[in-house]
Amino acid sequence: MDSQPYGKKASPMTRGSTPGAKKPGAGRDSVQARPGIPEWQMQELREAFDLFDTDGSGTIDTKELQVALRALGFDSKKEKVRKMIADIDLDGSGTIDFEEFVEMMTGKMGDRDSPEEIRRVFKLFDDDETGRISFRNLKRVARELGENMTDEELQEMINKADLDGDGEVNEEEFMRIMTYKHSFKADAK
Repeated sequence: MDSQPYGKKASPMTRGSTPGAKKPGAGRDSVQARPGIPEWQMQELREAFDLFDTDGSGTIDTKELQVALRALGFDSKKEKVRKMIADIDLDGSGTIDFEEFVEMMTGKMGDRDSPEEIRRVFKLFDDDETGRISFRNLKRVARELGENMTDEELQEMINKADLDGDGEVNEEEFMRIMTYKHSFKADAK
């Protein structure tokens, strides 16, 4: 007999779940500051996490992490990515959730967060030198990296990074989504 009041069935997400268990997508909209990381930086990390979580599961798997690391200019050989996930994956799920992503990125980005490095990566995407990353640019890079991403997944990546709504990602938008270390002056615009 179901113990839910008024005959309601428990949802698959809550039935049999243990308190404190992680749920896909849990906390996606709320971002809290952590010691040493201000809330605005946590928001930047959330945007980056959501950009790389292409299937919207609330976790980043090996394939998604490979794409993310390549986009950031890091070595992303499959064996290294698997080892990285194993090292970061505190709950043993084989994927990286947002908290684990924050731990990983606060260590990794310190090495590669210079504006010059990010501009270099931007130029790899912007092969037609328009100053913008278009859907076509992103599709080309995904194809060159051997990623079989759908047009919908690629468009969603553009949409998440496109802050001014023009359908493409300019260098400033790319810089903002790829690094959480930017000045407060840029936030005050």
